[in-house]
Amino acid sequence: MINIKLTPSEFKDLKGIEYFKFEEDFIEENVRCIPMIVRFKMDIAGIKLKLAEWSRFYCDERIELALLPVTTKVQICIYREYLQNLIAGHTGKPGTELKVENHPDWANLIHIPQLLSEKSAELKMSINLAQWQSLTDIQRFTLLKLCRPGHENKNFPVAAAEFGLIKLQNGSNHHH
Repeated sequence: MINIKLTPSEFKDLKGIEYFKFEEDFIEENVRCIPMIVRFKMDIAGIKLKLAEWSRFYCDERIELALLPVTTKVQICIYREYLQNLIAGHTGKPGTELKVENHPDWANLIHIPQLLSEKSAELKMSINLAQWQSLTDIQRFTLLKLCRPGHENKNFPVAAAEFGLIKLQNGSNHHH
């Protein structure tokens, strides 16, 4: 397998967004994966973006997708339209619609979602409600995405450590 040295992503030091260190290594078929911030916003806007579509976008378009706000209904409509236009413009086809969750699991601050509890238990780590509540929306969204079976799964402990939920055992875990 040829190891292609990737230059840092356009998101690495971008101000105004949450972008996680572990995402810099998120590569599939030599294409950088769609950052969690954009996946989060697409979920809210109800559009599913394929990696092949994402990889055709220009750098500034991708940055725009990371920066555009999705807090109000109007902003969500603008985001959705912008994304639809990008997909259509680059591929000639409309984007894939995604059902928008009215009460997504990441927004639940009363209970830890079952998916997360199961994944944590499997890795013998415990995340308590206070920790869950202390995370940002994007961090909670990210953890839940990484719980799901699939290639991203291996990033779950890395993300949990980055978010301060666990300490990764790297041989130097004894205190002086």
